[in-house]
Amino acid sequence: MVVTSTILVGCGSSNEATPPTTSIPASTSTTTSSTTTTSTTTTVYVGPPTLAPGESLPQPESLPDEDTVEPEVVVGAIHIPRIELLQTIYRGVTLPTLDKGIGWWPGTAMPGQVGNVVLGGHRVSKKKPFRHLDKLQVGDEIFMSSEDGDFVYTVRETFIVQPSDVWIIDQTEAATLTLFACHPPGSTRERIVVVADYSRLAP
Repeated sequence: MVVTSTILVGCGSSNEATPPTTSIPASTSTTTSSTTTTSTTTTVYVGPPTLAPGESLPQPESLPDEDTVEPEVVVGAIHIPRIELLQTIYRGVTLPTLDKGIGWWPGTAMPGQVGNVVLGGHRVSKKKPFRHLDKLQVGDEIFMSSEDGDFVYTVRETFIVQPSDVWIIDQTEAATLTLFACHPPGSTRERIVVVADYSRLAP
C-alpha cells in the first residue's frame, strides 16, 4: 500500500479471449503488364490497454490535508447515462477540489491506461455528482474522456467500505475504474464504491 495514513474523503460534509483486431488495407500494387495483384494488410490492436516493456504500474500519491486548496487542473470529463451525469474531472480529491465536481486521485491511472483510475465525488453537497451512485447496475456504461482520447468502461460491482479502506485505490494490471463517495447520503460513516472494467474506445 502506497498510502498509509489517508482516509477516503468522498463527499465531505453532510450539507481469456483474444482481443478483437481490425485489418486495414495498407497498400495495393498492380502492374499493367500482368493480371497479378499483390496486397498487404496491417493489423491494428483494438483490445484493452497493456503495459509497454519495462513500464510499471501507476503509483498513487499521498494526499495533502483534506481542506487543502489545490491548483485547478482539469483531467478530463465523465458521462454516466444511467444517472444522467456529465461532469468535469479535476486533479485532486481534497474537499475544495471535490466542491468543484469530480476529483481524480493523483498518481492513479489516467483514463484509458493500464491501472486503476480512481475518482471521488460528493453525494449531497455542492454539485453532488455522485448522489445516485447507488443506482448504477452491472453492465452500465461509463464514458470518460481525456487528452488521450475517449474511453468506455462497464460497471462490474458496487460495495460498501470503511473510510480507512484505501486499498480501493490499489493499482491493477488491467485497466479498471473506481468511483467512491460517502455513504449513506448525508453521512460520512462509510463509502460506496463502484468498480468498472475497460470496455473499448468510445466511438
